[in-house]
Amino acid sequence: MDRKHFFDAVRASIFAGSLTTSQVQGMVALLDAAATFQVADQRHVAYILATPMIETGGKFEPIVESLNYSETGLLRTFPKYFSATDAKAYARKPVKIANRAYGNRMGNGDEVSGDGWRYRGRGYCQITGKNNYRRFSDLLGIDLVSNPDLACQDDVAAKVIAVGMRDGLFTGKKLRDFFTATSSDWVNARRIINGLDRANEIGLYGQKFNAALQVASQ
Repeated sequence: MDRKHFFDAVRASIFAGSLTTSQVQGMVALLDAAATFQVADQRHVAYILATPMIETGGKFEPIVESLNYSETGLLRTFPKYFSATDAKAYARKPVKIANRAYGNRMGNGDEVSGDGWRYRGRGYCQITGKNNYRRFSDLLGIDLVSNPDLACQDDVAAKVIAVGMRDGLFTGKKLRDFFTATSSDWVNARRIINGLDRANEIGLYGQKFNAALQVASQ
């Protein structure tokens, strides 16, 4: 694939004529990760590239979950873990919120352990919880348990999303469930990451990335 032709194509079709350094670096990392994990189907690569358009707002910079919720936000997002009284006490205290909301689950210790904050979401599509950090540590040969911030490096974040989407490690749904020899389901492929949240948007981005990859491969 001619990457110059690829970037020329996406610059015009997706990014309104200009690309930032972080966008280029992020897409390079994703293309490299797809190659590393032998993601050969062009549509699979396109959908991996399209996902950060939603997850990172198109910046292609790995993000860290802030958890800076208001009272209302806590009750809406974590109703199982916060009563109205709790929400008032925890509002706008992200470290305390993380340790309460994520404590005693996903492999994390209790609220006092600090694991909820330590293993909050990071990446191009966020991995959350000590079990997930351990799983990707084992897959990638990188110690994300001792140093979870490594998940915010472009190359590591790209490897996480590439292998995770390929193998269905986020929701159990994988790329080959939606892109087969006979069909391409650009909308329902969103279930690989997050239900059908903004599925139509990401599906359109996926098709544009796919067209750019096709141009670059001619």
